[in-house]
This record gives sequence, C-alpha cells and structure tokens, in this order.
Amino acid sequence: MYAIVDIAGHQFKVEKDKKLYVNRLEGDEGSEFELANVLLVDNEGAISVGTPNIKDAVVKARILSHLKGDKVLVFKKKRRKGYQKLNGHRQYLTRIQIEDIVL
Repeated sequence: MYAIVDIAGHQFKVEKDKKLYVNRLEGDEGSEFELANVLLVDNEGAISVGTPNIKDAVVKARILSHLKGDKVLVFKKKRRKGYQKLNGHRQYLTRIQIEDIVL
C-alpha cells in the first residue's frame, strides 16, 4: 500500500515505515502529526484518485529530526569582464517517518 501526499507544496510517494526528507516542518522532534492532503492511494491494486484530495484519507507521520542539507554552491562569472561571484546556502530540512496510511 502506498500513497501520494502533498507536503509543503511538494508531492511525495510514501509507504509505511518509509523515512524521507522534506522542507522544514513545525513541531518538536518525536512529535506525531497527520497529513490530510492525500492525492492518491493504491491499496493492493485498488487505486483511489482524489479530486483533488481523498476524503477521510490520512497519513500519520513522526518527526525524527531537524537538520540542514548539503551545501549548494552557486558560481556566477562573466567572461572577459573580471566579474566573479560565489554564493552558497544550506537548506533547512526535516526527516520524517511514515507511521500509517489510514483510509
């Protein structure tokens, strides 16, 4: 059984006990929360598609940790002009574990 869920504007395919990284969510480490934006559910071949969401379908998840992602370097250069610019950032992420998919 799997589901496609909208988390903070991004769509993820989730299964029970799957761990994934999403954009930073509010909440303490170890706290549980529910995701109500379930777009699709596959229950052993029986596919349910929402319009846009499936009513009464909920995905339960737990926050494992808050962390920062890998550094991304952005380098800009204009040739023959002497212009160089180096910029970088690290994205704030949350690691979650899917506890259950409830229909």
